[in-house]
Amino acid sequence: MSSRLSLPGLLASGTLLGLVSAGAQAQDTGSAVLETMTITTEQETATGPVTGYRAQRSASATGTDTPISETPQSLSVIPAQVLEDLDSPRIERALDFAGGVARQNDFGGLTLYGYSVRGLATSEFYKDGYSVNRGYMNSPDAANIERVEVLKGPVSSLYGRGDPGGTINIVSKRPQSQPFTRIDLSAGRWDRYRSTLDVNTPLDDEATMALRLNAALEDHDSFRDHRAGERQLLAPSFSWTMSPDTRLLMQAEVVRNRQVFDRGVLAPGNRLGLVQRSAYFGEPSDGYVSNNNETLQAELEHDLNDGWSLRLAKHYKQGRLNGYATESAVLQADQRTLARDLRYRDSKWQDAITQFELRGQIYTGDIEHNLLIGAEYERYALDQRLLRSADTRLIDIYMPVYGRPRPAFVTGPDGRSTHINELVYNRALNLQNQLRLNDRLSALIGARYDHYDQRLDNEVAGTRAEQTHEKITPRVGALYQLTPEVGLFANASRSFKPNGGAGANGSPFDPEEGIGYEAGVKFDLLDNRLGITLAAFHLSKKNVLTADRNETGFSIAAGEVRSRGFDAQFSGQLTDAIRVIGAYAYVDAEVRRDNTLEVGGRLLNVPRHSGSLMTVYDFQDGHLHGLEVGGAVNYVGNRAGETENPDFELPSYATVDLLARYKATDNLTLGLNLNNAFDRTYYERSYSNLWVMPGEPRNLAFSLSLNL
Repeated sequence: MSSRLSLPGLLASGTLLGLVSAGAQAQDTGSAVLETMTITTEQETATGPVTGYRAQRSASATGTDTPISETPQSLSVIPAQVLEDLDSPRIERALDFAGGVARQNDFGGLTLYGYSVRGLATSEFYKDGYSVNRGYMNSPDAANIERVEVLKGPVSSLYGRGDPGGTINIVSKRPQSQPFTRIDLSAGRWDRYRSTLDVNTPLDDEATMALRLNAALEDHDSFRDHRAGERQLLAPSFSWTMSPDTRLLMQAEVVRNRQVFDRGVLAPGNRLGLVQRSAYFGEPSDGYVSNNNETLQAELEHDLNDGWSLRLAKHYKQGRLNGYATESAVLQADQRTLARDLRYRDSKWQDAITQFELRGQIYTGDIEHNLLIGAEYERYALDQRLLRSADTRLIDIYMPVYGRPRPAFVTGPDGRSTHINELVYNRALNLQNQLRLNDRLSALIGARYDHYDQRLDNEVAGTRAEQTHEKITPRVGALYQLTPEVGLFANASRSFKPNGGAGANGSPFDPEEGIGYEAGVKFDLLDNRLGITLAAFHLSKKNVLTADRNETGFSIAAGEVRSRGFDAQFSGQLTDAIRVIGAYAYVDAEVRRDNTLEVGGRLLNVPRHSGSLMTVYDFQDGHLHGLEVGGAVNYVGNRAGETENPDFELPSYATVDLLARYKATDNLTLGLNLNNAFDRTYYERSYSNLWVMPGEPRNLAFSLSLNL
């Protein structure tokens, strides 16, 4: 497939908000006429709430409100109900149920974490269709999340830069037409306390204007010694139906986060378990690292007529991360003395994105075309300072004594301390066409053109690197509805992602380029109550940075990785009383070309086998009416624990979580969650045998939900 594809059409379809009206008219023998009745019900939309575990519509894969059953690509949607049942304030546990999503580096637990989809690592996060991984944004908070959507495979034709494994798009909560107020309180082991508030109120009788406020307060210690943190979130949103044809939505989010920076435990001689999973190898006196973010976005939609609409949107975010942290650097020959360095980080960033879209529907003969024409402009600026000391803060890993004198930072052009200014401009044009060829066959054709300018100024070394890239990334897919319950689909698409920095000669690197192929089947079973997607995939990525053999300490874009396998996900209602969600993935991911890594070697933190299942039983009647009980099982196979150390491996593990909810009154619900019920010792992720993050021991949490 050539990236120079000439694509005739482009996409989009708006869809249904759905009003169902029923009129009843009858006449008796006295010729009396009954009054006409109109019943209005809200149906699911791509950005609205989901009943239970199964979403049936999404905009993440196409940019338009489209039934998932008609989308020719694998898409996992984890609704807010899953996060609520897990009593989880972050999305990582929800991602266990997406299938093929593995945990990668989490930057000391402080920011947006890395992850891999179908074996290929990335840190690309989107929220409401906007990139939010620029800078060091905080991890998303469940208090302002309506659903988490994982689009499998390359999506550069829609979003621009990205990795071929897939992309996560988070849909935030929006104002609703009905008033409500909800307060949630929870408390758990290690002095974990959290409270959230969700208030929604229409501002007029017709609910043409509505205001919603989500807020969260969190304070916690940890099973890890000396690790503690606190977070505050405030997220107001406002919607206004200015006329039947014009709609305005404004959303904001402010996050204040302070936490001890923590790289985890280590594995002397590649052996895990020699130090306790609570052992902390930083310095408590370093205190908190602060990460403060502010986001503001607005979108205006206008219907030109019954078939065409315009959308203009603006997204702005800024943030600052700063603080001290002592981090593991070298384990000395005695295998017990750890050399550490002190680091001070101070990073500030701003990111502004403007989007314009024209959506419409046309027909050529009997073929329906749903078109999307979009343009995007982004400006991103980062000022990043890192001060580092020499590896002089020694500590005994078996008998740690804290309070070593704070060492001086090593400044100058030796590379230990850096000051980078980065400026990025990106201009893009997106074209997409969703075609309905007949009652059974539909197709998707799309492409995106990106013009990417990046400048990196190294203020310490006094150097500058610049790069400009132009890229067209196409996507094609088709879905054939074999029966009303069974749909067959296939797709092929490309991806690209710019590589930062420059090589030994000062020239910028070529961007990473990926390609992905997928084929699968979608099932709608039990009268559309249960959805299942099965898919096989083959992905590859080239121009991965690898060591320059001719210039020590420099890189070249010459690596290549490949991933292939099979995954499955399912969600829905088995009966009125049983809701279920789960996934399985087999991923064979390996190095295909590299200057330092072994060809055929496994990729970091990627298990070959992983699977999950959560089910909840809701007692419908009898003495137990109002009670829900359930459990979740998560299995992760063994994984490579360090890129350049094939002898270090993280063992497989399985955890079991139990939950119960009791609706004491119409407005009061009590909850209980027992996590890691069998107290399994396991390790979630690692970057090397010096940075390994263990999982939580068994812990119990209580929650209370109050509707006012």
